[in-house]
Amino acid sequence: MVSNNRRDFIIKLASASAAIAAGGVLSACGGGGSSDLEVRFDYGVASGDPLSDSVILWTHAKEGDYAAPSASIALQWEVALDAAFANVVASGTVMTTDSSGYTAKVDAKGLTAGQNYYYRFKAGRSVSPVGRARTLPASNVADVKLAVFSCANYPAGYFHAYSEAVKAGAEYAIHLGDYIYEYPANGYASADAVKLGRVVLPSTECVKLADYRQRYAQYRSDPDLKQLHSSMAMIAVWDDHEIANDSFVYGAENHTEGTEGRFADRVAAALQAYHEWLPIRTPDMADLRKIYRSFDFGQLLSLHMLETRLLARDKPIEVNDLLNPATATVTRSELASPTRQMLGNEQLNWLSTRMGNSKATWQVLGQQVLMGRMEFPASVLVTIDPANPANTTPAGQAAGQKAVNDYLTAKGTAAQAPSLLTTAQKDLLDTSKNPKLGYNLDAWDGYPVAREIVLATAASQGKRLVVLAGDTHNAWCSELTTFSGTKVGQEFATPGVSSPGLEEYLPTITPTQSVQIFRGVVDTLKFADLSRRGFLMMRFTPTAATGTWHLLDSVKNKTYTVNSSSSYTLAA
Repeated sequence: MVSNNRRDFIIKLASASAAIAAGGVLSACGGGGSSDLEVRFDYGVASGDPLSDSVILWTHAKEGDYAAPSASIALQWEVALDAAFANVVASGTVMTTDSSGYTAKVDAKGLTAGQNYYYRFKAGRSVSPVGRARTLPASNVADVKLAVFSCANYPAGYFHAYSEAVKAGAEYAIHLGDYIYEYPANGYASADAVKLGRVVLPSTECVKLADYRQRYAQYRSDPDLKQLHSSMAMIAVWDDHEIANDSFVYGAENHTEGTEGRFADRVAAALQAYHEWLPIRTPDMADLRKIYRSFDFGQLLSLHMLETRLLARDKPIEVNDLLNPATATVTRSELASPTRQMLGNEQLNWLSTRMGNSKATWQVLGQQVLMGRMEFPASVLVTIDPANPANTTPAGQAAGQKAVNDYLTAKGTAAQAPSLLTTAQKDLLDTSKNPKLGYNLDAWDGYPVAREIVLATAASQGKRLVVLAGDTHNAWCSELTTFSGTKVGQEFATPGVSSPGLEEYLPTITPTQSVQIFRGVVDTLKFADLSRRGFLMMRFTPTAATGTWHLLDSVKNKTYTVNSSSSYTLAA
């Protein structure tokens, strides 16, 4: 038996080190009463969806003998003001069962606004690692710091960005999707997986519930992700890779109906696993797709988390169909259709009501894909598509660079000496002959009317709009403008945690050249970093919203450096 003094010392030591230990994986014995039950908390603890008076607490608990686990385990949970749990303010019991994959979530209520808390789970002689969470502030809010993440691909590299956000002093974590990737062991961005010791499990593509559960378990074993979850509450939404690449309402690019079963069954399995493994409230148990929800940080900011994949999104349009003369007319009509959906009417009405009723200084949209206009002239797109290039040979990329240079030269001449424009240059700048089109039509560029409705709604309500985005694996900052060119707000996009970016697709162009090209072509683009992974820190005050990109020089090595010198400030 463990003495009371030693037991208390171990528990206090685990509590004090939870926020700074890599992964917070230390567990203690002796805290659960007389039972000899031994439970393993292999994936640590997590918290999420904080409100001013409550927060979701999460863990995974299974008996030490994994060969013959119990059908269910009763866990005692505690929330305290101190790391030693001398001042417990909330407690209760929650079950972890085989039907939930041995995950457990509880909504800890009756808490105080803007307060830091410690929490843990206990079962028999076993005690979980200790986590730390903060409720949302309710009033007198002068400063909020949010760490924003997206696109964490386990085989592509280490998750350094997660632990760096803890070191940087983030108060809450925002995850905009691609928390996991569904690909098999020889799939996307897996070239270095064996060398890094990060070959995915299962080795097959995730299609069934058991596949997704195993993939989440592997991701949640990562020490950097454990540390993030044990240190702050997370507010999350999914993107496509939690289900299948380029998902939309009734299918996905990476799903073959029939061969891989019904897409609806795959979605059901994927979303069940997501709700099991993420510390998220489930607003509608009858429809797990409905995860749009709002969070109010006093009267400083209202954060509206959107669902852009499974509720209403129409099938993405292919760029080649816009460029091909045989399909261009029909495809461009489809692109401009007023009925083309991204959010759907129900979610759009909810968002309009929430923004309209909010008195907060900042209205913030947490969502997955770029909303800013990333449009290139067709003369460039026919030679090289940066998102999915058909020709990555040096000759092919040289043709793309020439097309860019020709366009930028014409653009510069028009600005400085329009009388010197040649007929060919005039044609390049004539949008009826050389239209500007979004190169990534899986983003809001592929749903222009739906985007216009969101921006026009914010403008008509007189809101200060900030949009957060992920998906591209690169860092961006763009002005958000309506069709008429009126600025409505600013978009801040976080780089990927580990997924490779544009530098992988444009090997003959330096990152500096890539940025110059994008900045030269896209007038509303104010910042871009196209070569580094990391995270975005958003700081909101009553007078400004500032995004600072924390960029890593490597996700392939255990040692690395972080550069946080790039930032952009939007004045209120």
